[in-house]
Amino acid sequence: MAFWDSLKAKTREMNSQLTTKAGQFKNKEFANGSMAMCALIAAADGSIDAAEQAKTATLIRSNTVLAVFPPEELQQKFDWYCSKLAGDFEFGKVEAIATIGKLRSKPEQARAVIQIGIIIGGADGDFDAKERSAVRDACNAVGITPSEFDL
Repeated sequence: MAFWDSLKAKTREMNSQLTTKAGQFKNKEFANGSMAMCALIAAADGSIDAAEQAKTATLIRSNTVLAVFPPEELQQKFDWYCSKLAGDFEFGKVEAIATIGKLRSKPEQARAVIQIGIIIGGADGDFDAKERSAVRDACNAVGITPSEFDL
């Protein structure tokens, strides 16, 4: 239980930090990277079902950092990445990681996308090994050491 309590506290802190910076992140690359990350987390086990996709979409709509974007646009981007991952997981994963990797030259935005992945992954109370692996892959894509996030 201590791990979960620690994760919840860290998630609240990350969300607070991100909310403060949200206006700085209002650009297409950040929106795309965020939705690619959310889709990766939703499909971390290699597949994505409608219930998991709907639950993640609800979390996206309730995230204060992502509130700077029109919800319909985020939904479209999220659904697009989910369809890529559902159609061919490995190819979809490469595409999602490449999208996240475009933030490599914007370290604050890259960190924010990583934090969103952690927040989404831990939202159900179980930030499992496959979700952590997906976030580690994203860290590597943007040149951030996964240990910075205790991964």
